[in-house]
Amino acid sequence: MLTLHHLGRSQSERIVWLCEELGLDYELKRYQRRADNRLAPPEYKALHPMGTAPILTDGDLVLGESGAICEYLIQTYGSGRLAVKRGEPGFTDYLYWFHFANGTLQPVVLQVRSLERVDPSDKNAPLQAAKDRFKLVFSTLEKRLGEAPYLAGKELTAADIMTVFSLTTMRLFKPYDLSPWPNILAYLQRIGARQAYRRAMQKADPDLTPVLGAVPE
Repeated sequence: MLTLHHLGRSQSERIVWLCEELGLDYELKRYQRRADNRLAPPEYKALHPMGTAPILTDGDLVLGESGAICEYLIQTYGSGRLAVKRGEPGFTDYLYWFHFANGTLQPVVLQVRSLERVDPSDKNAPLQAAKDRFKLVFSTLEKRLGEAPYLAGKELTAADIMTVFSLTTMRLFKPYDLSPWPNILAYLQRIGARQAYRRAMQKADPDLTPVLGAVPE
């Protein structure tokens, strides 16, 4: 039995969603963040040397990292579904956006958040540079979603599953307004209409309304 260890309001929601889209049989174990610092509880950190979410166990296997878990599940249990194979339309788009999620998008959101905590003023040159980078990243994503309904083309793939957390739940930790990017907002509405996404979010964080609008409520 696959077991997904889900830390509340974390990147591990991606894997719950992936399992629902693939129709996999899995056990979901939910863990709540500590009230004092919003970090993972000790029992979660003990699951893997890095102590970060998500964590998947499959027999003796203990696997971390969203991207690695996505690839493992798609190749091992998903018959390659939700990935784009070499030679198929959208292959390089799929590769680019799959890795863009944690290689570019999530880091820039975290960078702005961290630098604002140090000094939110206009005099903070690194923060201003990070904000410029933020605008470039979101403008690039906006352009792509004006060209296709999903990041790899006409159909949802794991590239979308990797991306959506930074546009939704992450905004509970780093609020930002998506009003300047209507294509991204329309994309989130398409995501929010998917039954597998709704099931995943209800299972993962039943007390959380998905953050799909321009600003977090």
